[in-house]
Parts: sequence; structure tokens; C-alpha cells
Amino acid sequence: MPTIRLDSLTKRYGDVEVLHGIDLEMADNEFTVLVGPSGCGKSTTLRMIAGLEDVTAGEIYIGGEPVSHLEPKERDLAMVFQDYALYPHMNVAKNMSFALRLAKRPRREIDAKVREVAEVLGLSDYLHRKPGELSGGQRQRVAMGRALTRDAGIFLFDEPLSNLDAKLRGQMRAELALMSQRVRKNMVYVTHDQIEAMTLADRIVVMNAGHIQQEGTPEELFKRPVNRFVAGFLGMPPMNFLDGELIERGGALFVEGQGFALRIDRPVEGARGRAVTLGIRPSDLHYDADAPAGEALALDVLVAEYVGAQSVLLCTCGPAKVMVEVGSDTPIAMGQTLTFRANASNIHLFDRETDLAL
Repeated sequence: MPTIRLDSLTKRYGDVEVLHGIDLEMADNEFTVLVGPSGCGKSTTLRMIAGLEDVTAGEIYIGGEPVSHLEPKERDLAMVFQDYALYPHMNVAKNMSFALRLAKRPRREIDAKVREVAEVLGLSDYLHRKPGELSGGQRQRVAMGRALTRDAGIFLFDEPLSNLDAKLRGQMRAELALMSQRVRKNMVYVTHDQIEAMTLADRIVVMNAGHIQQEGTPEELFKRPVNRFVAGFLGMPPMNFLDGELIERGGALFVEGQGFALRIDRPVEGARGRAVTLGIRPSDLHYDADAPAGEALALDVLVAEYVGAQSVLLCTCGPAKVMVEVGSDTPIAMGQTLTFRANASNIHLFDRETDLAL
């Protein structure tokens, strides 16, 4: 499959620059997810790859060839949109085969391809139904099927699950993951949902304000975020942040802030007196009434949200809000002050001036 390379890709609307010269390469047979908040430039990037938006500056290469001057139909790609974009008067089979029929491919080839793709997507029993007779999830599978029947080298997905309810979105994530394993193609997927990004991607590209913040595997970005934005964007519940200063005490390094002091188990350049933000994930705080000072946070419990096997606690630590994940059998009472051990090796530090990881 062809690689996709973005070289100093820039997009302006009048005097407003929304994409600031990004560089990115998407490898063969890779499921790449562009993720970020609304307005970060991810959909604009996808639409430029598709040829639906003009390139202001820079270049897009597919298979090593520049394509910015090419029309969408000349780029060997297929796109799945958020709103399905199905023809309501055509049945599933005709919707899926539309591009092949337009290209005047042989009837036998068209029928074989539709049956093959319908089998992959679990649509074999629905080929004679029209879109109005299908559920939202089934319609989205038809939209994906229409893209797959084209047998393009690249598949682009623009927030395809955002119109589905939470339960159906979870089911479709699983189906998409299975489909990507069966159909080894280059897939570029845009979403603002970090759970979709974490569960689907071979590689995640986190974007913000028209810049790429970090790219890598889901595990790399979750465990080793390069800045506070990436750390706070990935993970649910999100990472907790506490402002403090680095101090040395008794030969050990601590982050000390209002209402807490936690030991750090690694050296930090220019540590003494440095203003930092401490980051720790809710899952890395563990209830331990006997945890020693310097290894724990004393938190005042405000709210406990029961979610089955776990509860999510909203607590305070000085002026800051802190979230904690605990087993639902943990004895909790509102207004209690509880002690939670913080594993020093799972603490993240960010320079308070630059927000970069230390």
C-alpha cells in the first residue's frame, strides 16, 4: 500500500492560518488516528489529503508522488463521512456498488465484490434493504462497505461514529478494529474521541491549534506524553495536575505544593526551586491508610460515582480537584479525608512555564 507523507502542509483561510506547516508520514498498512479538540485542524488535514480542500503551501505525497494538483478521483482513495451520505432510493447492494457501476465494471465482478465486502461487514442479509430500513450502525457499515468495494489504496474516515449513541459506538469500534485486521490498507481516521483513538490506532497523532503535539503508539503517548496537553487529553478519567516546586530534603527530591509533598524517584535537571506541574493518573492513586508521608496524598472526598466494579472519586487536595479510581468495595464516606499512595515511578512532571515534560 502507498505511504502518505505531508511535507510542511499549510492551510490558510484568508489571513487566518489553521494548519501551520505540519510534517507527517503514514506508513504502509497502518491505521493512523488524528485526534484533538474541535478546531485543531484534524478534519482539515484529512480533507486536504482527500483533495476536498486546496493546499495553501507544502505538499502531499502518496506513494512518493505529489498529489496536491490532482482531483480527488485521481488519488486512489475512498472516504467515509460522518453523515453516511447514502442514496436513500438505492438498496444496500446498489449503494455499495455505486462507484464500480459508475466505472462500468463487469456485472459479475461487481456482484462478487459486493458479496465479499458484505460478508466482511456482516451485511449479507441486508443487501436488498434500503437505508431507511437500517439502524444507524448498519448504515455506517454500508458507508464503509461502499468505500471497501472500490478497493482503493487508502481509506479516510471523518468522525464516522460521532452520530451514534454510546452503546452502538462501542460496538462499531470493535467492528472497525476487526475490519482493519482483515482489510490491510492504509487507513486515516479523524476523531475528537480519545477512547476511539486509543482502541483503534496503530499510531496516534495528537493535534492542537494547527500543530502536531506528539505522534506514536497509544502506549507511548499514554505513558510518555511530551507535554501537558497530550497528558491531559489522553486517558479517561483525565490526568490530575497539581502545581508545586521541586525541593531537596534529606537527600531526596520532592514536589511540594499546597496540601501535598510527593517524593520523585529520578533526577531532574535544574531541580531546586523549579516551578513544575505534577501529573498523576486517577488509576495510579491507590487507597492506603498506612502510606508514609512523601508517598501519598491526603484527599478530601467530595463525590463518589459508582460505575460498577469501580467508583470514581472527586476529591480536593488544597485548592486543586483530584480524581481517583477505586474498587467499588473501598469504604468511602463523603467528607472523609483518605490517604492514597502515589507510585513515584508513575508521576509525570511538566515545566510550568513551557508545559514540556521533564
